[in-house]
Amino acid sequence: MNKCVFLDRDGVLNRDYVDYVYSADKLEILPGVAEALTSLKRAGYLLIVITNQSGIAKGIYTREQMHECHQLMQKAFNHQIDHFYFAPGHPTVSESLSRKPGSLMFEKAIAKFNVDVRLSWMIGDKERDLVPAKRLGIKTIQVDNDDSRMADYRAKNLPDALEIIFG
Repeated sequence: MNKCVFLDRDGVLNRDYVDYVYSADKLEILPGVAEALTSLKRAGYLLIVITNQSGIAKGIYTREQMHECHQLMQKAFNHQIDHFYFAPGHPTVSESLSRKPGSLMFEKAIAKFNVDVRLSWMIGDKERDLVPAKRLGIKTIQVDNDDSRMADYRAKNLPDALEIIFG
């Protein structure tokens, strides 16, 4: 079985904006993220992004624009992300079992990549990122915020979260 670090996208890997990140001009990779991902890969972790992308359901951007953004991220991260899972729905437009705090994206990744949840982590900036991970027995780290009662640990950002993961 494989150990994995599940990562929320906006607010963990790149700067989050209220009006969404879906184009090159809005994509700002956070400091130290590429190096942190390299350290995790060297330690044998799979890296899987689990992200809600409700701007698709709302008609703000397309799946193609989101995929272009993910390709830019892969280039910035030296193609170290093993997979991107995304939920395009939003409750105001359509219901979705995939959307966090639901656990379907995690469950798909666990099955596809043979993930051992006991050796895995979820890093997110919002409580809804952590809820499904906790439900599945994955350790959680909240970054950039400290408002979650679900977080097992808290860190300022992804690079600082490595201190927790590596102990």
